[in-house]
Amino acid sequence: MTVASIKRGYQVIRTALHFGLDEMLPQHLTPRYVSLLRGSLFWLRNKHKDKAGGERLKLAMQELGPVYIKLGQMLSTRRDLLNDEWAEELAMLQDRVPPFDSALARQAIEAELKAPIDSLFEAFCDEPLASASISQVHTATLKSNGESVVLKVLRPQVEQKIAADLKLMTLAANLLERVLGEGNRLRPAEVIQDYRTTILGELNLKLEALNATKLRNNFLDSDALYVPYVYEELCFQRLMVMERVEGIPVSDIDALKAQGTDLKLLAERGVELFFTQVFRDNFFHADMHPGNIFISREHPHDPYYIGLDCGIMGTLSESDKRYLAENFLAFFNRDYQRIAQLYIESGWVSGNTDLLAFEQAVKLVCEPMFNKPLDEISFGHVLLELFRTARRFDIVVQPQLVLLEKTLLYIEGLGRQLYPQLDLWQTAKPFLERWMSEQVGPKAMFDKVKGQMPYWADKLPELPELVYDNLKLGKKLLGSQQQLLDKYLRYQRKSHKSNYLLITSAILLICGTILLSQGLILWPAYGSLAAGGLLWLLGWRARPRGGKF
Repeated sequence: MTVASIKRGYQVIRTALHFGLDEMLPQHLTPRYVSLLRGSLFWLRNKHKDKAGGERLKLAMQELGPVYIKLGQMLSTRRDLLNDEWAEELAMLQDRVPPFDSALARQAIEAELKAPIDSLFEAFCDEPLASASISQVHTATLKSNGESVVLKVLRPQVEQKIAADLKLMTLAANLLERVLGEGNRLRPAEVIQDYRTTILGELNLKLEALNATKLRNNFLDSDALYVPYVYEELCFQRLMVMERVEGIPVSDIDALKAQGTDLKLLAERGVELFFTQVFRDNFFHADMHPGNIFISREHPHDPYYIGLDCGIMGTLSESDKRYLAENFLAFFNRDYQRIAQLYIESGWVSGNTDLLAFEQAVKLVCEPMFNKPLDEISFGHVLLELFRTARRFDIVVQPQLVLLEKTLLYIEGLGRQLYPQLDLWQTAKPFLERWMSEQVGPKAMFDKVKGQMPYWADKLPELPELVYDNLKLGKKLLGSQQQLLDKYLRYQRKSHKSNYLLITSAILLICGTILLSQGLILWPAYGSLAAGGLLWLLGWRARPRGGKF
């Protein structure tokens, strides 16, 4: 352990104790050594006793910096783990980071390019366009084609800082896991592992470039989403170069209204984009907060989204996609029994769950929704409430479903912000019904058969030979079975004969012994003993050898 990691560890402990996070642990579960350790740090007092637990956790994460802020933002979507108060406090975390020195940015960019910036770019701007916890963005012009581009570069030493913080988080999570015991609802070690996967993915800008290219290709002919072109030959692990696109931030409603943007169409397209990414492409942007989304300035009557920052992308298994679609449709149709069955069939809750009790719990959540106007029903909150209800039945939430829930809440929030009267059901239900019919209808069956045709055509010439080989093998197996049966029958016959002789010899030997002991006529006694001994010898020799047939 380095001096820097020890200093960082002390800083984290000091911050946690200043905000009284240790006091949130259940006293009856806290080991004695934890209490002794806390007592030894007597100079670190809780300075925020007047604040609620959720607020103290939010402030502590804010003080610890970007890595912890991002963890808090992720936890804010885990309503299956946290109560409402804590989740809402963490949702207010803002990731605002001062920029780092442009000289360091130049140095990092040239190290990745292995060439001076001036050899490839003109008008490189030292003033960053944006600065975040992991990276910083600068603008420039490509010499090769004169196109305006942005260069996204990782912050200096960010990998080492994140690795050190992740190590500390893992130690703390493992300790908390032991304190809370097995079966605890928070599952801290699992949460940190999910977070590790997410944040380490953001550290590889080459991977982000590939994600952006794939998303762009999925929507090349779309009038709803534009993803800037990525110059893959200029992308590396710590540097990404992409087309610069001008747009209006999606959160700037006044600017959108001022240019006459069709906000109703824009809101509906946002919902359609979400479902298209999830159900058509199975590849969805999982970090669609307002800072990553812009709106085109061209054609305000026919607006489209501009998507940035593809560091976090989500995918679902085919079974999860189908179960989610059926879940939403069952909700539309008020089929609560089907919702409960789907949760159990998908493995999200235990198969030992009381179906009737779970159905009633789902009904209590969903039924009041239908007493509201459709434009007041939140799609994301329905899913969130179902997860929260299932928490009482030991729900197992997969990381990809958490990403989906977070993305749906972002999209729906943006849609309602753009157009408060957005009827999410009217937009979503036809899409889901059409998708389900394509998955299980005659067309889906035909498409699957069609997709397998090249494989079957390749194997068809081998079919006669395979049939002949199988018939030959079957005949051989039949012959082997007959031989085995004959051998077994012979074994049984030998076994019966041997048993008969041995039992008869035992009877004769017993009778001879009784006659001899009574002092009766001696020759029958000796005859019985002799016959018994002879039969025993014959029976012993007739037995099957080795006990095998």
